[in-house]
Amino acid sequence: MIFFIVLSFILLITALALMMSYELREKTRFFLKSLAPRSKKQLMSARHFAQQMNHAASNEQTQTHWHLQQWWILIAGICLLSSIMLFAFTKAVAPTRVEAAYLKANDPQIYNLLNGDILSPPPPVEEALVEEAILAEQIAVNQTPTINSMPIPKTYDGEENDTSSHAYETVQIDRKWDKMHPSYKQRLLMVFKLMKERHGYEMVLLEGYRSPERQNRLSGNTATTLAKAYQSYHQFGLAADVAFKRNGKVVISERDPWAWKGYQLYGETAEQVGLTWGGRWTRIHDYGHTEFRMPGLRKNKESAERLIAEAQGQGLMANNIANP
Repeated sequence: MIFFIVLSFILLITALALMMSYELREKTRFFLKSLAPRSKKQLMSARHFAQQMNHAASNEQTQTHWHLQQWWILIAGICLLSSIMLFAFTKAVAPTRVEAAYLKANDPQIYNLLNGDILSPPPPVEEALVEEAILAEQIAVNQTPTINSMPIPKTYDGEENDTSSHAYETVQIDRKWDKMHPSYKQRLLMVFKLMKERHGYEMVLLEGYRSPERQNRLSGNTATTLAKAYQSYHQFGLAADVAFKRNGKVVISERDPWAWKGYQLYGETAEQVGLTWGGRWTRIHDYGHTEFRMPGLRKNKESAERLIAEAQGQGLMANNIANP
């Protein structure tokens, strides 16, 4: 479109210049007349070459005109390359179509739920905002045990025996989306969208994938988590911990009445798209945690590596399409 506009502009300028200048019209006329003999000669040469090419293509000329036959190979190659380039530059392929194709084949439930509207993840939350929220929560824990007689919910992470949601440890925390499996990531992104559109809550990802090394380190403190490596859905890219963003700041504390209401709405919305919410558990409560309990999943190292590789493979294909 831009090329067409520029070309039209150039043609318009040329036409106006010819209309306004007699000298320019005369020079153009003489130039075109001088081209006529040369054009006729070049046309004859091209015609002679075409006749040679046609003659060389016959079976009888295989041995004597093999060098001209190579031109047919070159022409065929150029036509093939041109068709590929034309297809690549004219066919609009969005990166999300890669993930859409995967979900359509492997997770038709979420694909139908999305109605083909594959969602793109937001940029990672700024680390400084998370650290500020952690500091504010630590001060609140030390100074204010209750707010309006509201119970102080403990913060946990993972399954009912996996307790580490807001361990307030930022080392090796992964706040990116690239290792989150499409079946879970699209469900979580839909929850983010619904929370924003329906309830006015902007969500942020605190932690998605968690390495087995980090999981084992956290499990050393029973007040943080009881789950060891590959016992949490975080190692499979099927779980995440989230918080809220209000007035440019991250809010992680359930002691904040606004955030407490948000976590309740978050849990209800997450369950509507097939996720398990930590706030519904009976033994422990983890209000910022959701997970997708994939049917038939065996919780071991092999399954974790397969699902993470699958998630990263989808992301890599999408990036290759977006940046050919």
